[in-house]
Amino acid sequence: MLKKLALTLLAILVIFEEWLWDILTLVGQWLARALALERFDERLAQASPPLALLAFFIPLAVVTPLNLFALFLLTHGAIVEGILLEIVAKLTGTLLIARIFKLVRPALLTFAWFARFYGAVMRLLQWAHRLVHDSAIYKLSVVVKMAVKTKIQQFRQYCHR
Repeated sequence: MLKKLALTLLAILVIFEEWLWDILTLVGQWLARALALERFDERLAQASPPLALLAFFIPLAVVTPLNLFALFLLTHGAIVEGILLEIVAKLTGTLLIARIFKLVRPALLTFAWFARFYGAVMRLLQWAHRLVHDSAIYKLSVVVKMAVKTKIQQFRQYCHR
């Protein structure tokens, strides 16, 4: 029973990670187009490894003050505001990291320590995916995800008419 609960929780985490990454990647692409960041993206994609590393850590510098302020709010009784700010900070940080990582991954992987860390994280994610891939909740999430994607595509086609 405990194993089934643990697998269900892992499946939920894997599903959340997949959905969040996909959604935030799309939002990042949309924002890049809306803000005309194509030239910036090209330059960042060609950054030297040290500059790529700096760019990768900038989201932490942006989000950390928000995290600290959220903690301040939580410790001073503003529970809802603190939780909401933390959610915004996490989503913003994930969006920025996903966007920047997509552009600078090749440069970052030239650092041996980063390549080892990245490999370990990817192996962990693959292990988690293999573990939950056959669970009912994961299979349901795949069906729901595909239905949502289809509806979004239909809506986008309708809007472009």
